[in-house]
Amino acid sequence: MTADLFDIRGKTALVTGGTSGIGAMIAHGLAERGARVIIAGRKESALADARAAGLIAFQANLSTPEACRELAAQVAGEVEQLDVLVNNAGATWGAPIEEFPDAAWDRVLDLNVQAPFVLTQALLPQLLASATADDPARVIMIGSIDGIRVPQTESYSYSASKAAVHQLTRHLAGHLGSRNITVNAIAPGPFESRMMAHFLAERGDEIAASSPLGRIGRADDVIGTTVYLVSRAGSYLTGAVIPVDGGISTTR
Repeated sequence: MTADLFDIRGKTALVTGGTSGIGAMIAHGLAERGARVIIAGRKESALADARAAGLIAFQANLSTPEACRELAAQVAGEVEQLDVLVNNAGATWGAPIEEFPDAAWDRVLDLNVQAPFVLTQALLPQLLASATADDPARVIMIGSIDGIRVPQTESYSYSASKAAVHQLTRHLAGHLGSRNITVNAIAPGPFESRMMAHFLAERGDEIAASSPLGRIGRADDVIGTTVYLVSRAGSYLTGAVIPVDGGISTTR
């Protein structure tokens, strides 16, 4: 029945980088709609706030494979099955090409590309325990429109990492579909976040005007897309990269 298409009550989700920005929007949006939400983040004060709001919160810095596997073990100790994994934690780096350091590649690609793969790999038993043909387990990667179009900023490792996330999404989807796991990516445009704060403070009106819709993203925009992917409505979609950007990457 259509009334049940977007019902996500009772699902269990893990959202990495869930203490701020888009990760926090998604985590609280899922919880408000009846999901049991686990988040991972680095700052204990933000994790305490999340626990006070009813989320399960683990401290984790996912910059190494070992840390990703440690988080997976903590999640496995909390839940026997996982319906949704949102790989959101990420980093950026900007510098002129003449000054762009080697460390900007190691840090950004390790967290943005390797960590989502390792965490998905490590949590496969919990995802498979949830997965059925009628209601697949869901993996959602958080990419970026900077992995679709060329950004104006000199964030070379970031844009390359997000293009890699989009291809990793398609690659995983092709291999995990037969195991009843869908893998899709959301590619956000400009949203209020710590990563975007500097640019919005300096050029907020210009950035909003770059969208045909004349504004930056709001929490409901990314929550709605996530709920669609997590619910029955999105159960037949896999390998997709969905730009949630007001048309910036598709019309400009």
